[in-house]
Amino acid sequence: MKKNNIKFTVENSLCTGCGICEDVCPTRSIQITKIKGENIPILNETTCLGSKCARCLKVCPGIGIDIRTKAKEHFKTTQEDRYIGHYTALYTGYSNDYEIRYHSASGGVTSQFLIYLLEKKIINGAVVTAFSETDHVTPISYIARTKEDILKARSSKYCPVSLNKIGNEIKNSAGKYVIVGLPCHIQGFRKRAEIDKKFRENVIGYFSIYCSSNRTYYAQDFLLKKYDIQKKDISYFSYRDNGCLGNLSVKSITKEISVPFINYYGSLRSFFKPRRCLTCIDHYGALADVCFGDIHLPPYSEDKVGISSWVVRTPFFNELFKQAVAEKYITMHILDAKTLNESQKTMLYPKQRRAQAIINMDRLIGKETVKYDFELEKPQLKDYISEILCQIQRYIGKHPSLWWVIDYLYNKSVNNKKK
Repeated sequence: MKKNNIKFTVENSLCTGCGICEDVCPTRSIQITKIKGENIPILNETTCLGSKCARCLKVCPGIGIDIRTKAKEHFKTTQEDRYIGHYTALYTGYSNDYEIRYHSASGGVTSQFLIYLLEKKIINGAVVTAFSETDHVTPISYIARTKEDILKARSSKYCPVSLNKIGNEIKNSAGKYVIVGLPCHIQGFRKRAEIDKKFRENVIGYFSIYCSSNRTYYAQDFLLKKYDIQKKDISYFSYRDNGCLGNLSVKSITKEISVPFINYYGSLRSFFKPRRCLTCIDHYGALADVCFGDIHLPPYSEDKVGISSWVVRTPFFNELFKQAVAEKYITMHILDAKTLNESQKTMLYPKQRRAQAIINMDRLIGKETVKYDFELEKPQLKDYISEILCQIQRYIGKHPSLWWVIDYLYNKSVNNKKK
């Protein structure tokens, strides 16, 4: 198959749903559309310039990126870890504003640091994602220019997020901006920066959220069905609110629910994983200037309010964090690489092996696969078994008539723990 446009990505199940292709198309031939629980670029082949342009493929993270080569180019003077990548410093800590800390996913450092950068006029805005004020469940990305804009976007979004309306707005706006996204978003924007000078000059930093895998919109539908909530009745929705790890919090006309994260998220397993997430090996965000996430390890995980961990890859942002501490925006403690990796081990360590297992199976049936600039870890038999089971779960997740299986397995697991 020829690599003329984004159709190559979609037809080979390589699309991450990042949406960056839409913004760079000079003929506006791409539109991100919600299809079967995912965000997919739909191409108008009549107006597409094909191989004469191919800008959509040039920015596409789905087909792969030279992660290690690019990381060396951007982060030349840093330390390096096998899993974390290049870095200047590693930290744990939290926002010194209790409300921000308590109502964010883990410690509130991402929100608090963005507020610091805005208030000190280091940036003019930051790309963030909040839920729509219309239906309260659809993710909407925008440039936050005030503290209030940032706080609307706090906490996790376990659903597809496309940044398809952001790149050109940044390019055409005066000032300096930070982009907050998942590792795949950061990869795509780094690719765009290589072919778009004005965009590159306006972005002062890329911030990534740790990501083991995203979930499709069907996961949200499943949770609402499970807890008997009508989407049209919702006035507030958050995957994680009220403390460390937090609760699924939903308010509707008829009821309110608050379910601990550890009680509901595990039941989702691999049922709602997007296909391309299975071959992603970038947990932390190797091309981001700063990466933020949870720290699932005692004593940090015993905290009831919120603790963040983060990776700083550049001296520039490291100094800004130190200034934010000095001005009492955040509390910060040094962290070591081994502890950080151990806190992510169930998601981090098998990632390359399982990705390679899927790649090997795809090659057997003649499918195009993602390309990286280094060899992934060799899969073990258990990795192939795990990925086959994952595919079975994904099939169930795509068919609402089979969702009773998910409830059955969850209830069985709970009952076994009680014995």
